[in-house]
Amino acid sequence: METTGSERQLSRNAASSEPRRAATSMHANARPSHTGTNHVSVGADGVKGPHNKIGMPIASAARRAEPNRELRPRRIRREQIPLGVEPDGEHEMARVFSLPRVRSGARLMLLMLVAAACNPNANPPPSPEPLASDQTLSFPIAQDVGDFDPALISSAADVDILRNVFSGLYRFDQRLQEVPDIAAGPPAVSDDGLRYTFHVRSDARFSNGDPITADDFIYSWNRAAAKQGDYASLFDVIAGYQAVAAGRTGQMIGLNKVDPTTFTVTLVKRAGYFVTEVGLWPFWLVDQKVVASAGEDAWFSKPETLIGSGAFRMTARTPGLSIDFEPVSGWYGGKTGQLSRVHIAVMADATAQVAQYESGVLSLIGYGRQALPPAAAARYTTDSRLRGQLALVPLGTTFWAGFNLKTGPFAGIDAGRAGRHAFSIAIDRKTLVDAVCNEKTTCEAASGGVVSKGLAGYLGDGQDHNFKFDAKAARAEYTAWDPSGVKVKGLSYTYDANPFNKAVCTNLQQQWKKNLGVDVGCVEMDRKTFFDQRNGACAYPMFRQSWAADYDHPQDWFDYLFVSGASSSGSCYSNPDLDKLVASADQVPLAQGLIDYKTSGALLVNDSVFAPLVYGVQQYLVHPYVVGAGGNALYDNYWTSVRILKH
Repeated sequence: METTGSERQLSRNAASSEPRRAATSMHANARPSHTGTNHVSVGADGVKGPHNKIGMPIASAARRAEPNRELRPRRIRREQIPLGVEPDGEHEMARVFSLPRVRSGARLMLLMLVAAACNPNANPPPSPEPLASDQTLSFPIAQDVGDFDPALISSAADVDILRNVFSGLYRFDQRLQEVPDIAAGPPAVSDDGLRYTFHVRSDARFSNGDPITADDFIYSWNRAAAKQGDYASLFDVIAGYQAVAAGRTGQMIGLNKVDPTTFTVTLVKRAGYFVTEVGLWPFWLVDQKVVASAGEDAWFSKPETLIGSGAFRMTARTPGLSIDFEPVSGWYGGKTGQLSRVHIAVMADATAQVAQYESGVLSLIGYGRQALPPAAAARYTTDSRLRGQLALVPLGTTFWAGFNLKTGPFAGIDAGRAGRHAFSIAIDRKTLVDAVCNEKTTCEAASGGVVSKGLAGYLGDGQDHNFKFDAKAARAEYTAWDPSGVKVKGLSYTYDANPFNKAVCTNLQQQWKKNLGVDVGCVEMDRKTFFDQRNGACAYPMFRQSWAADYDHPQDWFDYLFVSGASSSGSCYSNPDLDKLVASADQVPLAQGLIDYKTSGALLVNDSVFAPLVYGVQQYLVHPYVVGAGGNALYDNYWTSVRILKH
């Protein structure tokens, strides 16, 4: 999705980076919070209002933590080699899911063994270090949780918190490998790739003790599809989704119960990415009995009725001030780790967050997609005595300068290629990073393709030749392409109003003048107009573009951004070769399709479709005595992995 929101949300509904993760966007029509007062903060840029992870303001609580994420339009159908990728390039869960469907007892045993090996709920190894008597993890969030209902969640910050409270068939571990959760193992898939059979653990229960059955999945998925939250279109590959979305029925015909622990899902087309999507929040379970008794619009508002199936449950909440959680006794997943309590403080003032961290009140800063004030981030990066407390990890977002390949000076895959390449290699990314990335604590140079570092489909450091700065070669190539300067006369770079976007344009403007001798104007637009004109009409010759991955699958990037007619394109790029590669890769498990996705990424590089700028970075400021905290390109680590040492 585009970061500030992403494009899935104007696309599913957003991308300044456009999550995942997975995820959602900030736009004029964003759903208001159902859970209390929204809070305002002053960001690193000095702008009052909610801010995303790299210090950029965002338009609503629903997208508050996504860096300049773009609004993805909702789709009527419906952004890494992962950290856990093996040397042969296969994603672990993709290998699991590509096993032939169960046909014999031996095959079943094999699947069970694989599932056991991947069991995310295996008890953590005993800690050799002495633990503190108070096992309370405390951290701040700038704004209160926007939505507690999995059907309506659209913020990456909310996902990071509530993935500890709710769960589904599968989840993503610390290496972004998808592993069974409530599912008894991988699904059995029919030969035509359209029918998935899922088996549910017989011992799974909600936090109130209610047993979990196949009926709960069918109910929860139908409910989420009918609710039409920002990510409801994730269900659109399931037969019958369109009728539910239109309100003609409440039941997707593609969902069918076989027995209390088995159900099938029938798709409208082959979709190798479907099982990845099943691990996302709209597919989490809610307790039908509790929803019915407490009320459709009230069950999530009180700790006693906010019932999920995760390892933690809410115990107290003061809207706008704090939220408290404790481990679920007798959780089906096994041990819930060492923590006895998690305390989240709603604290809009980022400077106050740092002060409370340094006084020991807070265990860490960074969970829930929080960012440090620039001065604090720079201090912890440059001071050798403090450096060990700050971890910087890929954020799963990419920012780039987009070109219009339909009209204007850069039009035509071949005709405009030299111009696009010249403008790209005329950018010194080090100079750009020094200007906008605050000592590399919020972003870093993008050098490995459009799919962000840390995610499946990332081409590798330095693999994008458009990233390599060469002022002399850029000037020569540009002059040969446009000797009289008539092609770029009056050229402008258009962006949506945002201090970060403005700073980027100012730096690019200076570099293009110095290295190419070209005057480029900076044109600022309001967000709605910018997205409407860029995505809907490919109206700008050169523009800001970004994407934040909703989930760890390249399909999330290519289908929304680069196939012909993509809803969040902005470039009107159309390449039949790429379309065929992506269509083929979309139909098969990631282990089989990854090569086609990476080839598609290489095509984008070879066609110089975009000028890569920066990848986002997430900060985790953690006390040395807090062990197991941190995160990956999409998620914070589960609370079950964290423990507090004696100090």
